[in-house]
Amino acid sequence: MTAKLVIGNKNYSTWSLRAWFLLAEAGIDFEEERIALDTQGCAARIAQYSPAGRVPVLILDGQAIWDTMAIAETVVERWPEKKLWPSDPKARAHARSICAEMHAGFSVLREAMPMNCRAMGRRVPLPDALAADIDRIFEIWSDCQRRYKSAGDWLCGNFSVADAMYAPVVLRFRTYGINLPQSATAYPKRLLQSEALQDWLAAAESETEVIEREETGQ
Repeated sequence: MTAKLVIGNKNYSTWSLRAWFLLAEAGIDFEEERIALDTQGCAARIAQYSPAGRVPVLILDGQAIWDTMAIAETVVERWPEKKLWPSDPKARAHARSICAEMHAGFSVLREAMPMNCRAMGRRVPLPDALAADIDRIFEIWSDCQRRYKSAGDWLCGNFSVADAMYAPVVLRFRTYGINLPQSATAYPKRLLQSEALQDWLAAAESETEVIEREETGQ
């Protein structure tokens, strides 16, 4: 089957990264169409694929699937051999829970620390609400390391949907120089070793578009 993934800017679009990384790291062949966001005509181009008017959009067998979690569940169903959820029911339920938490939560972190792959060494104030979001992510990573480290270095041992959901947070912490506790260092290190993620970062570096509202920090 032929898959096509419509994404936004690699430098800024966290949800695009999640869908793209899931496919790329899993070794699934797909065609990529990048639409530069906040440019003339971009809304019309996206609307050709997505009734929601947002990226990413997966086109599979002529059908559009939008929203990253819907894309992830569809990919899991279509490529079961990739084993993108843990096989153990309890581990699978836990993985789904932390994915749902990322999908619906961490609004303070998203607002205060927009993803910007090209920017390094930026700093932002860390008010209590932002620190709480960061600490919760550390807690998730540390807990996953305790639960699954014997199976591998990804969040749930083997690569899964959970890694796609948390990849942009690793890049955010990298951009803003967030110090990680020792218990939460193994996962970001593993993710940054991914050849697929390094390909994404190289492409982000080569982009020339600038979205001013995403250019924040000191």
